[in-house]
Amino acid sequence: MSENTAAPAKPKGKKRLELDPRLAAYKGIWVFVEMERGQVHQVSWELLGEGRKLADILHVELGAVILGGSSDALGGAARSAFTYGADVAYIVADPILADYRNEPYTKAMTDLVNRYQPEILLLGATTLGRDLAGSVATTLLTGLTADCTELAIDPDNRGLLATRPTFGGSLLCTIQTLNYRPQMATIRPRVMAMPDAVPERSGRIVAENLQMREDDIIAKVLTFIPDDAQEQAQLAYADIIVAGGRGLGKAENFRLIWDLAAVLGAEVGGSRPVTHAGWLPADRQVGQSGKTVRPKLYIAAGISGAIQHRVGMEASDVIIAINNDPNAPIFDFATYGIVGDAVQILPALTDALRSRLAVNRRAG
Repeated sequence: MSENTAAPAKPKGKKRLELDPRLAAYKGIWVFVEMERGQVHQVSWELLGEGRKLADILHVELGAVILGGSSDALGGAARSAFTYGADVAYIVADPILADYRNEPYTKAMTDLVNRYQPEILLLGATTLGRDLAGSVATTLLTGLTADCTELAIDPDNRGLLATRPTFGGSLLCTIQTLNYRPQMATIRPRVMAMPDAVPERSGRIVAENLQMREDDIIAKVLTFIPDDAQEQAQLAYADIIVAGGRGLGKAENFRLIWDLAAVLGAEVGGSRPVTHAGWLPADRQVGQSGKTVRPKLYIAAGISGAIQHRVGMEASDVIIAINNDPNAPIFDFATYGIVGDAVQILPALTDALRSRLAVNRRAG
């Protein structure tokens, strides 16, 4: 998904869109580096990898924007950002920014944008990133394309081509916000590939001050309560996922998914109809309205492969599809396909893998 940054083919007779000359001064691509409690969210590095490709196409600098309360922590994050492709890091360190609050973070970001004028600004579609992106776009009176699955550059006008699902995930549309700057987009974790770090890369740091006082801010941080998610599914970072769909027939048959996952040491996922039917908890849904995943192996049993599900898992290294419909869309992008009844195939596959793994353990 993130490998192709070339512009998609255009239909014949498409009207050429030209950039307003007043916006020509906006140059460069920025990525918001999301930090919480001193830890950088991995989506920031994924976006820097994608931003590097876009910056190379446009022949501009790639900037990392880092906000927080400690200059030492921000400096460390900036050095890491350079290894993932950033040329420059814009940092704002202030005790007011120690904990995320929309008002001061929006003020810091919009002040930076107005001063340095980037043409593209990318943020992770996390809880924090979505909140910040909307308020920044509103304050700057610019456009924002949310939950993108692909980014490219229009060679005719340097515009950002942001592709996302629409109409309930049944179609993909490409949106261009040409005559507004910066062009903004949010991308969910694991949609873009994690880039390789280049330890010897370095860059320059531009430090700015937050023009704001604590008394100016309405919201106050009273305490921090960590999210206790140990018992929830960790699909986004699983190496192996076994997922089931309505093709399994009934809720009782979902035990076949759990059995296979147990043998493989895998996470369990499902399609939107499955979670809506109550067969599986909502935190295990894969797709546009669920989790986006990039496992090494994704086994899809009884899943048709509609766009809503496809955009959440098609970046998997290997996809094995099991479906009794030979014309199911999932076979169009699966690495391997098995045409047949998943309810019959899954037990046989589980037994075969259990035996093979047992042999390997004895041999080892």
